[in-house]
Amino acid sequence: MIDVRMFTVGPVQENCFVVRQKGSERAVIVDPGDEAERLLNALDALEVKALEAILVTHTHFDHIGAVAPVPKPTGAPVYCPELEKQVLQNIMDYVPWPGFGPFESYDADHTVAGGEKLELAGLEFDVLFTPGHSPGHLTYALPREEALFSGDVLFQGSVGRVDLPGGDWPTLLSSIESLVDRYPDESTVYPGHMGVTTLARERATNPFLRELAANR
Repeated sequence: MIDVRMFTVGPVQENCFVVRQKGSERAVIVDPGDEAERLLNALDALEVKALEAILVTHTHFDHIGAVAPVPKPTGAPVYCPELEKQVLQNIMDYVPWPGFGPFESYDADHTVAGGEKLELAGLEFDVLFTPGHSPGHLTYALPREEALFSGDVLFQGSVGRVDLPGGDWPTLLSSIESLVDRYPDESTVYPGHMGVTTLARERATNPFLRELAANR
């Protein structure tokens, strides 16, 4: 059993997740997008003694705004999509609109490209290459726990936008198809925005997944 806590942070209302085995003092954090102090206080409140990793699905600013501050007190290594490590190194060069930030850049401790297995905090994550919303986008899956941390690929009732640099609609649909085909309907989807959902719910109600099914 896993304990997943969602914190919606920043002006773009991005979802950050603290993930651990139930009752464990070891955890990982997925996409700390903003409000670093709030997230660090939450780790303390949850009695997390060891933050073993920071997992980044992609490097749009709303998902990485707190990546640099969180490792300072925790020592947690950062895992970043290989194709997007330069964005993390120069965040403000890639913020597309004025008024956001400033955010602190960070050199990733590890890069991942998809296909890796990460054993962290007693959990085994599969790293999946799911581009389309961004060039190097990753999804982190916990197959045993039937959980998907989908970033901005799949949302409750929607999917990620493709009008930002590197976005591509056919590629995004292919990435979504790979998740739907690979994982059971009962899988819980923890997305980068909006509410938590399941693959079954999205199969039944998401208009973009109906479009995908119609095109097969």
